[in-house]
Amino acid sequence: MTDQTSRTDEAPSASAPAPAAEGPYEVTPGVYKRLTTGLGGYAMAMLACLLMVGVVVLLTPRDETETLPTVDYGGHLLALRDDAPYTPYAPESLPAGWRVTSSRLTGLGERDEPVAWHLGMLTSSEEYAALEQSNERPVSEYLWRMTNSREPVGVQQVAGQTWQRYYRRDKDQRSLVRTLPDVTLVVTGTASYEELGVLAASLRPQPRDASPSASPGTPGATLRNTPSGD
Repeated sequence: MTDQTSRTDEAPSASAPAPAAEGPYEVTPGVYKRLTTGLGGYAMAMLACLLMVGVVVLLTPRDETETLPTVDYGGHLLALRDDAPYTPYAPESLPAGWRVTSSRLTGLGERDEPVAWHLGMLTSSEEYAALEQSNERPVSEYLWRMTNSREPVGVQQVAGQTWQRYYRRDKDQRSLVRTLPDVTLVVTGTASYEELGVLAASLRPQPRDASPSASPGTPGATLRNTPSGD
């Protein structure tokens, strides 16, 4: 009885889990194909989609020309007429194709600060031209910032007035300068001296008691008494 009981206790239990098998697993060819070709097929499909998108992007025509908005500078000019310490100048009756694309007014209402007005535009040949004017002193430092040049390179007669020419070769920047007792006028940009002369010739003084007649952005238009955004 004792021997049989001892052998029975030492026998492995029928309910105990079998030890896990170790080593490589074998799968059927069908399972192997599904495991290896599913991801590859997805990758190939994604690659084909990306190639199609790339072809569409390359073949789609793109207009890389930046179109600048035309702005109304009437509000800035009216403010200058009323409060500037000098008589401002503004273009009148510019040729067709010219349009004002920016207007910026600084220093107005600020004590002991110069009042400056920037008016940027595109000419009929799509070149850049700007009118800069200010009562800043010393004039030489203002001219250096506006023309990027220290010395004039000649003179140009515009509507019976003498303007000094400046030129900065590396920037292809041309400038015409006229210095008045209370304000300095600078016409500058990548436009030719001829086109800058057209802009300079269009400038008219805008005294405080004058009737509105200057263009607010479109050549030949009438100045409107509306605020202008910067």
